[in-house]
Amino acid sequence: MIATPAIVDVPLRTDENGVIRIGQTRVTLLTIIGRYQIGGSPEAIHEGFPSVSLSDIYAVIAYYLAQRAQVDQYIAEAVTEAERWRRDYEANNPEVAASNAKLRALLDKHRHESSA
Repeated sequence: MIATPAIVDVPLRTDENGVIRIGQTRVTLLTIIGRYQIGGSPEAIHEGFPSVSLSDIYAVIAYYLAQRAQVDQYIAEAVTEAERWRRDYEANNPEVAASNAKLRALLDKHRHESSA
């Protein structure tokens, strides 16, 4: 008979900037869950991020599924903060803002052509 563990450790840590990372890697919770949300399998995610063990990816996804509301809130706050940072940076760097606007327009055009 297989002994079942009482607790499975979820390999998450918060770094000095408040970013949740996987184990001792630089890979973020946002990255792993973002890949999962767009349909990435744990194996495909592991191929893209081989520094994160497959078992850690499974553990993080299981944690997400069990704590979805909390993780979704963390992700929403991170996205909001990143958007605020981008707007502030672009406001102080007009050449960057122009370049980013061109890139966003190209991406929108590509998405529109792909969906047609």
